[in-house]
Amino acid sequence: MRTAIISDIHGNLEALQTVLADIDSKSVDRIVCLGDILGYGPNPAECVDLVAERCEWSLLGNHDYGALYEPTNFNAAAEQAAYWTRAQFDAEQDKEVAARRWEFLGGLRVRTQMDDFLCVHGTPRRPINEYLFPDDAINSPVKMKQIFDRIPQHSMSGHTHVPGIFTTEPDFYPPEDFEYSFNYKDEEHIIINPGSVGQPRDLDPRSSYAILDSEATTVDFFRLEYDIDSVSSKIHAIPELSNWLGDRLHEGR
Repeated sequence: MRTAIISDIHGNLEALQTVLADIDSKSVDRIVCLGDILGYGPNPAECVDLVAERCEWSLLGNHDYGALYEPTNFNAAAEQAAYWTRAQFDAEQDKEVAARRWEFLGGLRVRTQMDDFLCVHGTPRRPINEYLFPDDAINSPVKMKQIFDRIPQHSMSGHTHVPGIFTTEPDFYPPEDFEYSFNYKDEEHIIINPGSVGQPRDLDPRSSYAILDSEATTVDFFRLEYDIDSVSSKIHAIPELSNWLGDRLHEGR
Protein backbone atom coordinates (compact mmCIF):
# COMPACT_ATOMS: atom_id res chain seq x y z
CA MET A 1 0.00 0.00 0.00
CA ARG A 2 1.33 3.40 -1.03
CA THR A 3 -0.06 6.30 0.97
CA ALA A 4 0.50 9.98 0.19
CA ILE A 5 0.70 11.96 3.45
CA ILE A 6 -0.14 15.65 3.41
CA SER A 7 -0.46 18.08 6.31
CA ASP A 8 -0.73 21.73 7.28
CA ILE A 9 -2.32 23.12 4.13
CA HIS A 10 -3.47 26.30 5.87
CA GLY A 11 -5.84 27.55 3.22
CA ASN A 12 -3.12 27.63 0.55
CA LEU A 13 -4.97 26.46 -2.56
CA GLU A 14 -2.11 26.91 -5.02
CA ALA A 15 0.20 24.77 -2.90
CA LEU A 16 -2.47 22.09 -2.42
CA GLN A 17 -3.26 21.91 -6.13
CA THR A 18 0.45 21.60 -6.93
CA VAL A 19 0.93 18.79 -4.42
CA LEU A 20 -2.16 16.88 -5.57
CA ALA A 21 -1.05 17.13 -9.19
CA ASP A 22 2.33 15.70 -8.24
CA ILE A 23 0.69 12.89 -6.26
CA ASP A 24 -1.45 12.10 -9.30
CA SER A 25 1.71 11.63 -11.34
CA LYS A 26 2.84 8.90 -8.97
CA SER A 27 1.36 5.51 -8.16
CA VAL A 28 -0.45 5.89 -4.84
CA ASP A 29 -3.39 4.00 -3.36
CA ARG A 30 -4.70 6.70 -1.06
CA ILE A 31 -4.12 10.20 0.30
CA VAL A 32 -4.46 11.10 3.98
CA CYS A 33 -4.25 14.48 5.71
CA LEU A 34 -2.81 15.08 9.19
CA GLY A 35 -4.78 18.27 9.81
CA ASP A 36 -4.70 22.05 9.65
CA ILE A 37 -6.53 22.39 6.38
CA LEU A 38 -7.42 25.87 7.64
CA GLY A 39 -5.66 28.91 9.06
CA TYR A 40 -3.54 31.74 7.62
CA GLY A 41 -4.36 31.20 3.93
CA PRO A 42 -6.84 32.93 1.61
CA ASN A 43 -8.77 29.91 0.25
CA PRO A 44 -10.07 27.87 3.21
CA ALA A 45 -13.34 26.71 1.63
CA GLU A 46 -11.70 25.53 -1.57
CA CYS A 47 -9.06 23.62 0.38
CA VAL A 48 -11.70 21.91 2.52
CA ASP A 49 -13.59 20.87 -0.60
CA LEU A 50 -10.45 19.40 -2.18
CA VAL A 51 -9.41 17.51 0.95
CA ALA A 52 -12.96 16.15 1.38
CA GLU A 53 -12.92 14.98 -2.24
CA ARG A 54 -9.40 13.59 -2.48
CA CYS A 55 -8.40 12.29 0.96
CA GLU A 56 -9.45 9.00 2.50
CA TRP A 57 -9.54 10.80 5.85
CA SER A 58 -8.27 13.92 7.57
CA LEU A 59 -7.40 14.78 11.15
CA LEU A 60 -8.37 17.79 13.27
CA GLY A 61 -5.57 20.31 13.60
CA ASN A 62 -5.39 23.19 16.04
CA HIS A 63 -6.30 25.74 13.35
CA ASP A 64 -9.24 23.62 12.21
CA TYR A 65 -10.31 23.52 15.86
CA GLY A 66 -9.84 27.29 16.13
CA ALA A 67 -12.13 27.99 13.20
CA LEU A 68 -14.73 25.47 14.38
CA TYR A 69 -14.76 26.41 18.05
CA GLU A 70 -12.37 28.96 19.56
CA PRO A 71 -8.80 30.02 18.64
CA THR A 72 -7.07 29.55 21.98
CA ASN A 73 -3.39 30.29 22.55
CA PHE A 74 -3.05 31.85 19.09
CA ASN A 75 -0.98 34.93 18.31
CA ALA A 76 -2.91 37.97 17.10
CA ALA A 77 -2.44 37.25 13.38
CA ALA A 78 -3.47 33.59 13.73
CA GLU A 79 -6.51 34.49 15.86
CA GLN A 80 -7.65 37.10 13.36
CA ALA A 81 -7.21 34.58 10.54
CA ALA A 82 -9.31 32.01 12.43
CA TYR A 83 -12.24 34.41 12.78
CA TRP A 84 -11.93 35.48 9.14
CA THR A 85 -11.86 31.82 8.06
CA ARG A 86 -15.02 31.06 10.03
CA ALA A 87 -16.72 34.03 8.37
CA GLN A 88 -15.93 32.63 4.92
CA PHE A 89 -17.82 29.43 5.70
CA ASP A 90 -20.71 31.37 7.23
CA ALA A 91 -20.93 33.54 4.11
CA GLU A 92 -21.60 30.59 1.79
CA GLN A 93 -24.93 31.24 0.04
CA ASP A 94 -25.59 27.64 -0.98
CA LYS A 95 -27.02 26.09 2.18
CA GLU A 96 -26.28 22.53 1.05
CA VAL A 97 -22.64 23.37 0.34
CA ALA A 98 -22.32 25.20 3.65
CA ALA A 99 -23.86 22.31 5.58
CA ARG A 100 -21.61 19.80 3.82
CA ARG A 101 -18.48 21.77 4.70
CA TRP A 102 -19.42 22.22 8.35
CA GLU A 103 -20.35 18.54 8.60
CA PHE A 104 -16.98 17.56 7.16
CA LEU A 105 -15.08 19.84 9.53
CA GLY A 106 -17.13 18.65 12.50
CA GLY A 107 -16.30 15.05 11.67
CA LEU A 108 -12.52 15.45 11.53
CA ARG A 109 -10.78 12.87 13.71
CA VAL A 110 -8.47 13.68 16.59
CA ARG A 111 -6.45 10.51 16.01
CA THR A 112 -6.68 7.36 13.95
CA GLN A 113 -4.80 4.10 13.54
CA MET A 114 -3.67 3.40 9.99
CA ASP A 115 -2.10 -0.03 9.72
CA ASP A 116 1.07 0.15 11.89
CA PHE A 117 0.84 3.92 12.30
CA LEU A 118 -0.89 5.96 14.99
CA CYS A 119 -1.80 9.21 13.24
CA VAL A 120 -2.24 12.55 15.03
CA HIS A 121 -1.80 16.22 14.21
CA GLY A 122 0.35 17.10 17.23
CA THR A 123 1.67 14.22 19.34
CA PRO A 124 0.14 11.03 20.79
CA ARG A 125 0.34 12.77 24.18
CA ARG A 126 -1.65 15.84 23.09
CA PRO A 127 -2.95 15.08 19.62
CA ILE A 128 -4.14 18.55 18.61
CA ASN A 129 -1.82 21.09 20.21
CA GLU A 130 1.54 19.65 21.29
CA TYR A 131 4.57 20.33 19.10
CA LEU A 132 7.29 17.76 18.54
CA PHE A 133 10.26 19.82 17.39
CA PRO A 134 13.45 18.39 15.83
CA ASP A 135 15.58 19.60 18.74
CA ASP A 136 13.33 17.76 21.22
CA ALA A 137 15.23 14.63 20.19
CA ILE A 138 18.30 16.08 21.91
CA ASN A 139 16.94 18.51 24.47
CA SER A 140 13.80 16.77 25.80
CA PRO A 141 14.53 13.08 26.50
CA VAL A 142 11.63 12.69 28.98
CA LYS A 143 9.18 14.16 26.49
CA MET A 144 10.48 11.86 23.74
CA LYS A 145 10.21 8.78 25.95
CA GLN A 146 6.67 9.62 27.02
CA ILE A 147 5.62 10.16 23.43
CA PHE A 148 7.23 6.97 22.14
CA ASP A 149 5.70 5.04 25.06
CA ARG A 150 2.27 5.96 23.67
CA ILE A 151 3.02 4.53 20.22
CA PRO A 152 2.25 0.80 19.70
CA GLN A 153 4.63 0.68 16.73
CA HIS A 154 4.98 3.76 14.53
CA SER A 155 3.37 7.18 14.30
CA MET A 156 2.96 10.18 12.03
CA SER A 157 2.21 13.79 12.86
CA GLY A 158 2.33 17.31 11.45
CA HIS A 159 1.96 20.63 13.28
CA THR A 160 5.61 21.80 13.26
CA HIS A 161 5.74 22.19 9.45
CA VAL A 162 9.22 20.60 9.47
CA PRO A 163 9.63 17.33 7.52
CA GLY A 164 11.68 14.41 8.79
CA ILE A 165 11.86 11.20 10.81
CA PHE A 166 12.13 10.78 14.59
CA THR A 167 13.70 7.54 15.87
CA THR A 168 14.12 6.11 19.36
CA GLU A 169 17.89 6.72 19.46
CA PRO A 170 16.48 9.41 20.03
CA ASP A 171 17.26 11.46 16.97
CA PHE A 172 15.65 13.49 14.21
CA TYR A 173 16.64 13.10 10.57
CA PRO A 174 15.64 15.73 8.01
CA PRO A 175 14.98 14.34 4.51
CA GLU A 176 18.27 15.57 3.10
CA ASP A 177 20.15 13.42 5.63
CA PHE A 178 18.89 10.25 3.96
CA GLU A 179 18.57 11.62 0.43
CA TYR A 180 14.78 11.94 0.76
CA SER A 181 14.08 8.18 1.05
CA PHE A 182 14.10 6.42 4.44
CA ASN A 183 13.80 2.66 4.99
CA TYR A 184 12.31 1.94 8.42
CA LYS A 185 12.45 -1.87 8.21
CA ASP A 186 14.94 -2.17 11.08
CA GLU A 187 13.45 0.61 13.23
CA GLU A 188 11.43 -0.45 16.28
CA HIS A 189 9.54 2.87 16.32
CA ILE A 190 9.53 5.93 14.07
CA ILE A 191 7.51 9.13 13.85
CA ILE A 192 7.04 10.62 10.39
CA ASN A 193 6.44 14.32 9.85
CA PRO A 194 5.66 14.99 6.16
CA GLY A 195 6.21 18.73 6.52
CA SER A 196 3.73 21.37 5.38
CA VAL A 197 1.90 21.73 2.09
CA GLY A 198 1.07 25.40 2.52
CA GLN A 199 3.27 26.86 5.30
CA PRO A 200 6.79 25.31 5.34
CA ARG A 201 8.90 26.46 8.29
CA ASP A 202 12.28 24.88 7.67
CA LEU A 203 13.52 27.90 5.67
CA ASP A 204 12.60 26.12 2.43
CA PRO A 205 9.48 27.77 0.95
CA ARG A 206 8.62 24.81 -1.27
CA SER A 207 5.63 22.61 -0.44
CA SER A 208 6.40 19.36 1.33
CA TYR A 209 4.68 15.99 1.48
CA ALA A 210 5.62 12.31 1.83
CA ILE A 211 4.70 8.91 0.41
CA LEU A 212 4.70 5.88 2.71
CA ASP A 213 5.16 2.48 1.07
CA SER A 214 4.15 -0.13 3.65
CA GLU A 215 5.37 -3.08 1.58
CA ALA A 216 8.80 -1.62 0.83
CA THR A 217 8.90 -0.06 4.37
CA THR A 218 10.04 3.24 2.88
CA VAL A 219 9.11 6.89 3.34
CA ASP A 220 9.90 9.25 0.47
CA PHE A 221 9.79 13.03 0.86
CA PHE A 222 9.05 15.51 -1.91
CA ARG A 223 9.52 19.29 -2.23
CA LEU A 224 7.66 21.30 -4.86
CA GLU A 225 7.73 24.89 -6.01
CA TYR A 226 4.37 26.61 -6.39
CA ASP A 227 3.07 30.12 -7.16
CA ILE A 228 3.87 31.83 -3.86
CA ASP A 229 3.43 35.31 -5.35
CA SER A 230 -0.20 34.58 -6.15
CA VAL A 231 -0.98 33.37 -2.63
CA SER A 232 0.87 36.25 -1.01
CA SER A 233 -0.99 38.78 -3.18
CA LYS A 234 -4.34 37.27 -2.18
CA ILE A 235 -3.43 37.55 1.51
CA HIS A 236 -2.34 41.17 1.06
CA ALA A 237 -5.70 41.95 -0.55
CA ILE A 238 -7.68 40.74 2.50
CA PRO A 239 -7.78 43.47 5.18
CA GLU A 240 -8.51 40.97 7.96
CA LEU A 241 -5.33 38.99 7.25
CA SER A 242 -1.90 40.25 8.27
CA ASN A 243 0.46 40.99 5.36
CA TRP A 244 3.10 39.14 7.37
CA LEU A 245 1.24 35.89 6.71
CA GLY A 246 1.86 36.36 3.01
CA ASP A 247 5.38 37.71 3.29
CA ARG A 248 6.72 34.79 5.31
CA LEU A 249 5.69 32.27 2.65
CA HIS A 250 8.66 33.47 0.57
CA GLU A 251 11.03 32.66 3.43
CA GLY A 252 9.70 29.27 4.51
CA ARG A 253 9.10 30.30 8.10
